[in-house]
Amino acid sequence: MRTHSGLHILTAVVFRDFGAKVTGGNMEPLTARMDFDLPEVPEGFKDRVAEAVNAEIALDRPISARLLPRAEAFEIPNLIRTTADLLPEDLQTIRVVDIDGLDQQADGGTHVASTKLIGRVDVVKVENKGRGFRRLRVRVS
Repeated sequence: MRTHSGLHILTAVVFRDFGAKVTGGNMEPLTARMDFDLPEVPEGFKDRVAEAVNAEIALDRPISARLLPRAEAFEIPNLIRTTADLLPEDLQTIRVVDIDGLDQQADGGTHVASTKLIGRVDVVKVENKGRGFRRLRVRVS
């Protein structure tokens, strides 16, 4: 749950600060990778992302989930942060995870109750995965 919640903060920060959507990812306990559509890696990207993610964690934002009718859920701006919308069209109820004041995303996974419970997220490495695709490897401690 800590890792999954940390990835939500990571994707929210990278989208907010750099406009990049998720193209893929993988998660294991306390370690993960997220891939982003990011044509250029700005100066100091790794450290800027880590600092912003941990600043958001320190704010101890509540994390909650609610079920919404599909039409209402899709009124939320940027509900889908992936380059592909993976929600089946016949899915009429959408579970939305809300990190208060930071992020709202369609999501079916488990989460901690507040950001402070995540601990610390370290951006271990940034990799170039081809034309415009960047991979961030993270560790939760």
